[in-house]
Parts: sequence; structure tokens; C-alpha cells
Amino acid sequence: MKKIIKNILYSLIIGLNITLNSCNGYLDDVPKGQKIPETLADFEALLRNEYNCHRVDITQANLLLNDRYPSSSNLNYYPLWKANYMWDEAADRVKLNNSDETTYYASYASISTCNLIIEHAPTATNTTENERNTLIAQARVLRAMNYFNLVNYYADTYEATTAATKLAVPVISSADINAPSKQVTIKELYDYILKELSESVPNLPEKPATILHPGLATAYAFYARVYLQMSDYTNALKYAEEALKLNNKLYDWVAYYESNKSQILNPISYTATSSPYNYTYVENYNYRHGSSNNASTETNIPVSRAERFEDGDARFAARWKVRTVGTDTYYAGTTNGYFNYGGLTTTEMYLIKAECLARKNDLTGSMDALNAVRKTRILPAKYQDLTATSITDAVKKIWRTKENELIFSIVPFADARRLNLDSNYARTFTKTVNGTTYTLSPTSHLWTMPFPMGAISNPGNGTITQNVDK
Repeated sequence: MKKIIKNILYSLIIGLNITLNSCNGYLDDVPKGQKIPETLADFEALLRNEYNCHRVDITQANLLLNDRYPSSSNLNYYPLWKANYMWDEAADRVKLNNSDETTYYASYASISTCNLIIEHAPTATNTTENERNTLIAQARVLRAMNYFNLVNYYADTYEATTAATKLAVPVISSADINAPSKQVTIKELYDYILKELSESVPNLPEKPATILHPGLATAYAFYARVYLQMSDYTNALKYAEEALKLNNKLYDWVAYYESNKSQILNPISYTATSSPYNYTYVENYNYRHGSSNNASTETNIPVSRAERFEDGDARFAARWKVRTVGTDTYYAGTTNGYFNYGGLTTTEMYLIKAECLARKNDLTGSMDALNAVRKTRILPAKYQDLTATSITDAVKKIWRTKENELIFSIVPFADARRLNLDSNYARTFTKTVNGTTYTLSPTSHLWTMPFPMGAISNPGNGTITQNVDK
């Protein structure tokens, strides 16, 4: 047992080049990385380690959606980036993805940490049974969140008629470095995620220790996200409302805009304002960062992407400003700090509630939920309540706000894939670059990302079948 834990920690901390800055209190043995966790505090520190347990990098999904602006030099240097950003269906992305892609390896590193906690925290010392059960439940929620991201990245989207026959991703439920893995079906993986949640909820606190620790509201919010992806609107609505009972606060972006108006409206200044979308953001259920856990500037977006924001959107105006550098023109990020790209927020729950009510033909209730969000975003001079004339009209209006609100999270990508299954919402993306028109159809194979070649060549104690031809 101790040898297993030693090997896992060595692999996580040394092999993956991970630093446990928040864990210095118990990693004081020499050499670092090989101390055997024994107390609950030892295991809990592993869960708090952001870079290893809370990293959610979905770069290729952001590029495919054209939500992220890559410089011309990046497109020339990274052929996989160019293939996705330029919607090149002829490109062999399987061959282009020949390096250790962060999305895959960071997700499984987090899963491995969660497995270690789930397996070995039951024997942790200096604690009570309730405290052990709480930490284990929190690790299970995080593990499930990682699997949701993986299945919605490397496998086809959930469809009830095909989910039992299409492959998803490998499931590894043990921290043993020789643990077997099995590439399950999409249905099996969704069943696994729901089981993780159902068995975790009884042991989750309403007020967790930190924003990195999933609490009861986090589980309810994640339930809502999962059920919406399955098009189970009854359960998605149920859990969105349960989450909102515990936290229904919305951040006032109009007030933020007014407080920083002089800087925001200065056309020649790109001095960054402080990001409110951080650990203390009032909308947070939990916090997980994107590609970096260090303070940084907001990600840049293309000009064409900026055009999809609603006129008078204070949140947009406060975060991006048009800029030209050499041959590149884009909207530069103008906030600096920390960004909750990978967690769950109240805004997402309001918009899930809005869609579920629309699906039930409660158009008034649907628009009320949508407008509750918009009132804190749209400048008063531009604001008008939205109304809907049909279910389709309502869902399209909700989708527009949602993909803007949750940009850089997995949600816009997952939503687009889900809605592409319905001809009422399937959308063809189009852009013109240097006189050439490019399109991304709703049925394109590009919507499923290829496993990295390293994973296919070295699948560990199991096998992996590539889910896309190229």
C-alpha cells in the first residue's frame, strides 16, 4: 500500500513536473514528493493543489469555436491549432496531435489524484469519519467533472439512440500505477458520472472549506449540466433550481463597467483592470482554472467573435478592446488576474433553468430567467426585456447569451455539439479570410477531438480506440 502511494505521488509530482506549493507543510521530508500521506490534512492538501487537481485546458475546443484568437505566428507554429481554427477537414489531426496534449494528461492527472484520495483517505488519521467521508465525496465530484470534460472532448456528444454503442474514454478508478483501464461507452460513462454524484451528495457540506472544495451546491449545479447534456430537461431543471436555492447571486457587471469606465473607454490604453471573475466571484459554486493557475490577462478573441456579443454588453466591453499589432487585429483581453473558466456558476444555472422552462413551453418563465442575467450585464441605455414567440426562438436567444457568458469553458462547445443534433438549432459557422470562405458544418468530424498519439501508443494497462478518423 505505502509503496503504491509513493509511486503515485512520485509520478504525479516528479514525472508530471507538478509543484505542490500549497502543500509545503507536509512535503518536508527529503526527497520531496515521496512522503506518504497519512493524516486527512495530507490528503486534503492534494485536493487543494490547483495545478494538479483543478486544471481545465480545452484549447482546441476554443480554437474550433473561434472563441480564442491565435496569432498568425501561433497558427504557423502549431499545425493542430491551424487545422481546428481554420476548420480544415482534410487535415489529419490524429497525426498532428503527436505530442502530450494538456487536455488529456491534465485531466487524467487530476483523476489520479482523486483516485488516491478516494482509495486511501478512509484510513487517514487525525480526523473523524464525517471529515473523511466529506473529502472522499469531494474527490468523487471532481473526478466526475474531469470525466465529463473528457467525454465531451474526445467522444461524440451524448445521444440516447447511440450512446450505448459509441466509445467514450478510458475509465481508471484506482490510484495504483498498474491499475487497469477500460474504454467504456458514452452511456456507461454518463451512468458512472451520475452514480458518482448520487453517492457523493449525502456527504457534501453546504459550506465547504474553500471554493476549491465542491459543496452541495456544486454537485447540484453539475447534475444540472450533465442532465442538460443528456437532454433530460426535467432533471436538469430540478437540479438547477436546487443549486439556485443555495446561491442565486449574480455579479453586477454594469456597476463594474461604471467603476472602470474611463479606462474601458480609453481607445489607446490597454492597461488591465482587475478581474472580478476570480476565487471570490459571487456567482461561484466552485473554482477551476483554465490552462494556467497563475495570474494572467484575459484571453484574446477574434473580431468576428466579438460581433456575436449583444449590443451594450458591459461584461464584453469590460473584458476586451480592439487592437492591431502588426498584421493581427483582434480584441485584446483587458482584465488581469484569475478566471474561473473550469468551475460552475449561478449564471449557468439561470440559463439552464431558462432553457428547460422553454422546452416545457413556459416561455414567460424562461425569459424571466434569461432577463435576470441580462439585467446585470446590459447597459441601461441598451437594455430591453427579451420575449420569445416559440420554443425555438427562446432557446436560440438563451444560447446566444450562454455562449457569451461561459466563453472559454467547456459549456459552449458541449452546447453546440448537443444542439447540432437538432435541425432547429444546428448551426454552420462561416468566415472569410483573405478572400477565401471557410465553413464548419454541424456534422463535421472536427467536433470530436482525436486522442493524442502518446495515449494511443502507450495506453497503460488497457487499450484505446481512436474515436475519429482524422
